[in-house]
Amino acid sequence: MRWWSVANLVSNAGTWMQLTVQNLLVLQITGSAAATGLSLSVQAAPGLLMGVAGGAAVDRWPRKLTAAVSQALLGAVAFTTALLIVFDQLGLGVLMALAAVTGLIATVDGPACALLGNDLVRAEDVPSAIGVGSLVSNAGRLAGTGMAGLAVGVFGTAAAYVANGVSFLFVAAVVPFLRPVATAVTKAAPAAPRDDDGMTVREGLAFFARRPRLVALAGITGISAIFGRNYGLTLAVLVTGPLAGGAADFGTVSTVLAVGGIIGAVLGARLRKPSVRLVGTLAAAGALLQVVAGLSPSLAVLLVLVLPMAVAESVSDTAGTTVLQTDPPADMRGRVLGVWGSIKTVWGLAGPPALGLLMELAGARGALVTGGLLIAGTIGAGHLLRRRRAAEPVVTPVLTPRPALSTAA
Repeated sequence: MRWWSVANLVSNAGTWMQLTVQNLLVLQITGSAAATGLSLSVQAAPGLLMGVAGGAAVDRWPRKLTAAVSQALLGAVAFTTALLIVFDQLGLGVLMALAAVTGLIATVDGPACALLGNDLVRAEDVPSAIGVGSLVSNAGRLAGTGMAGLAVGVFGTAAAYVANGVSFLFVAAVVPFLRPVATAVTKAAPAAPRDDDGMTVREGLAFFARRPRLVALAGITGISAIFGRNYGLTLAVLVTGPLAGGAADFGTVSTVLAVGGIIGAVLGARLRKPSVRLVGTLAAAGALLQVVAGLSPSLAVLLVLVLPMAVAESVSDTAGTTVLQTDPPADMRGRVLGVWGSIKTVWGLAGPPALGLLMELAGARGALVTGGLLIAGTIGAGHLLRRRRAAEPVVTPVLTPRPALSTAA
């Protein structure tokens, strides 16, 4: 698990280096911010269309082999992009195609790597493993975005892609030496013979839809993602607008958010049996803090509020991921993660436009306040509805025996 965490730290740093530079590269090629957004959408689209199929593949194939091959393929795409940049052969169309290929490979790589990490620890330690993964992800993001500027300034744009390619190969080289615990399921149990091989995908969708915990988790995370997690947009406008700050001030806010995410990941790693109720409670608490943050009279007050906001968000995410990866049976987890990947893609595509429209109508403060109230109100209403349904008595009809027929006196 220590080796896997180190490998993921390296990989996350490389990924964020590439993502940061990719946006700059599209701007250099086209000079269009719209094209930059389009490149991100193209990379996310395979997750929407093929996420469930990718999860089904993870349930069928040996997990270590799947993770190693997918990481090697992602590395090959990164090296190819670097070569095209060096020889000045990278146009917008080719870049979009490479982004789409990256997104397609990620539909298999994401669930394979997530479940492989869980296989390395005992079942009772899975929440801690997920918390460590969240900590590694946040640390890699901080390191990667910081190193991207240094790499581009000293070695050029291609250096970020080379570094990311090396990071993928490092993970692929570590995977064969990992030793899952004896009770881990590294390959799905053989399924019963089917007339239709595609049933495996439909079973993943049907299982998710029939599982109230997973549906509730999707609802909580979805509304939070749309109206409460896009702080890069809402807080940027709040800081540079009503609070009259600058880019450096927003950088400070972003740093505090990142620190809160790391603290939350450490706390989340201590969870033993997280539940959907805990996810909802933390999401509602973070939403109420967001409401107060939207009313902040100064940057100092905002900085005080964003730290607990980020902590609540991070612990909630860790708890939700633990439920998602441990609630389904072992032979269904790849498909469930595939469904989840498709749902998350919908949120990612729908969130920024919806939030942007809300900001146009209500301003930055109004968007934060309205979004926070929508999140807390929806979660509260869902909790009350669930309690009401649970409290409703089950009425069993009592059948009165009919009188026996008798002859007249």
